[in-house]
Amino acid sequence: MPIELTAVQAAARLATDDTLGIPLGPGQPPAFLRALGERDDWTNLRVYGALLAVGTELFARPGVRYLSGFYGPLERALRDSDADVEFAPADFRRFGPLLERQSPRVMTTVATPPDADGWCSLALHAGGTVNELHRAGADPDRWLIVETSSAYPRTFGLGDEHRHALHVDEIDILVHSADAPLSLPGAAPTQADVAIARHAVAFIRPGATLQTGIGSIPSQIAALLAEGDGGEYGLHSEMFTDGCMQLHRAGKVTNTGKGIYDGVSVTTFAFGSADLYTWLDGNHDVAFLPVEIVNAPEVIAANHEMVSINGALAIDIGGQVVADTIDGNQFSGVGGAEDFVAGTGLELSDRSLICLPSTYEKNGQLHSRIVPWFGPGAVITTPRHHVDVIVTEYGAAELEGATVRERGEALAAIAHPQFRDDLLAAAERVSKGRSPVA
Repeated sequence: MPIELTAVQAAARLATDDTLGIPLGPGQPPAFLRALGERDDWTNLRVYGALLAVGTELFARPGVRYLSGFYGPLERALRDSDADVEFAPADFRRFGPLLERQSPRVMTTVATPPDADGWCSLALHAGGTVNELHRAGADPDRWLIVETSSAYPRTFGLGDEHRHALHVDEIDILVHSADAPLSLPGAAPTQADVAIARHAVAFIRPGATLQTGIGSIPSQIAALLAEGDGGEYGLHSEMFTDGCMQLHRAGKVTNTGKGIYDGVSVTTFAFGSADLYTWLDGNHDVAFLPVEIVNAPEVIAANHEMVSINGALAIDIGGQVVADTIDGNQFSGVGGAEDFVAGTGLELSDRSLICLPSTYEKNGQLHSRIVPWFGPGAVITTPRHHVDVIVTEYGAAELEGATVRERGEALAAIAHPQFRDDLLAAAERVSKGRSPVA
């Protein structure tokens, strides 16, 4: 049986020179991480995680080094304040093996209080930490620290093999708290977002299996599908969002005939509103599985008419995608987008949509997100040979199987009119395998 401690007492158990593994975002234990941040005696604490969702002083402390697999607003703030934070590039399905390689001495997560049989649901996150949580709990030389809160929803996996829970007998230290998960506010859609969504839904046929992420464009796509005539959709998405819930509530999701994991919506973590968390509580229609299953390309491809919907920050006329950096500065992460782009690319009936507004404004000047070529320091997220469809407010460019010149012409057609001539000129230059650079 575990030792029951307060968050402060549990935080005191870590050595000043130690290693700690934390889940991504909604799996992070709030009270425990805040308590760790109250300590100022660290000499060499290495923390492995991604997408911080807890406000804590821990990562600003001297002697603490944070290695993140995905930057969010808190990571960017830490970077800009010169904290010791570094980015570890990896797509989401590799998080588990990479964490196993590091094998932190202490693993931690948030969970629900144990049920009558002693099982603590992992609530909003399975991700890439499930196996390492179990390994830490079984290893006498490692610690498993679990913070439980009844404010988190009790969610489920599939069968005994993927129970999506920890048993109290595995846990070394149990921390009770009343903390609730972080809620994400919904973003108001722009006119461009609405237009992009309209172009995107043209690729989604009744009975398709969908993967989508967070943001106003996916939300608009979900709204259009919820209001539309289609239905009998399946969901197989690394992230379960309010848009996914909206489709369920509209009766549009049946999860029949997917070809794999029929009968349930499959995900590996959920992030959204408090309403979403309430809806997920006790809901067996959604199955939380480890990311190495959810994001495996061969599993994604096994779904019937899979359509993945992801975002980007910039595209060049060859079809290379920059989705996680801005001017070379880390903005987010590779995440699972590349997993789903790769997975949908294995079947001709599947489609991968990458959606973005055609322009952005900086210092009062309009800039195109579709460019003839990327400048020095650009970091490519998705290679050109994986890209299928690019969608802007001006339409959709189907790139798969097209020559480089044809790609450039198709992308010019969905760029802002102000930039089309330069893109067409570059597209002409790349014919016969030449460089687009003037």
